[in-house]
Amino acid sequence: MGQHTERIAYDLDRLREGDARAINDLLEHASSRLMHLTRKMLHGFSGVKRWEQTDDVFQNACMRLARALSDQTPSDPRHFYRLAAVQIRRELIDMARRYRGPLGIGANHATVLGVSSKNGEETPSNPLDVGGQTHDPRKLNDWTELHEHVAALPDKERECVDLLLYNGLSQREAAELMGVDERTIKRYWQKARLQLHKLLGSDSAVLDEAANEAK
Repeated sequence: MGQHTERIAYDLDRLREGDARAINDLLEHASSRLMHLTRKMLHGFSGVKRWEQTDDVFQNACMRLARALSDQTPSDPRHFYRLAAVQIRRELIDMARRYRGPLGIGANHATVLGVSSKNGEETPSNPLDVGGQTHDPRKLNDWTELHEHVAALPDKERECVDLLLYNGLSQREAAELMGVDERTIKRYWQKARLQLHKLLGSDSAVLDEAANEAK
């Protein structure tokens, strides 16, 4: 078991013993990974980045995780990793739903132009609006569908994706947590990718991007 996972196990023991401060410590220990997950999943969400800063998404996900930890105490690090992945996934899906589509904020926002003092050309008055020039609704939709389809995978395949993709664990680490050998993890991962390819379409680029992020 890695040092980080050992620390999570220790804090979970504290939480079960009634130490409420353990929730903050769990969030602190998980914060670097949650921040990485948030930024990773926002890659390609140009429409979301136009409106939300990564830190805002991270804070929302942490609040979700804190509420979840208040409602239930994970039995072990394996359960904690899955819980963290669910909160990140739900936050990104909710955000994407707010900004995509013909009625979404991103589709109906009128960028306010200002005049540059250097050359007199019109430029967006809000620097965040520059990102909107590369907004790709189709890619945003594909990423949202990927998260939705992951949530609907069979249990073993979903847990495998949660550990490899959302938590960034190696196949060896995932195998240790799930109590199986690495060949089984490879099989779960391959089955999950095949199912997601079928649901998203064989030419879907987002699944390939997601696969490149998993170890």
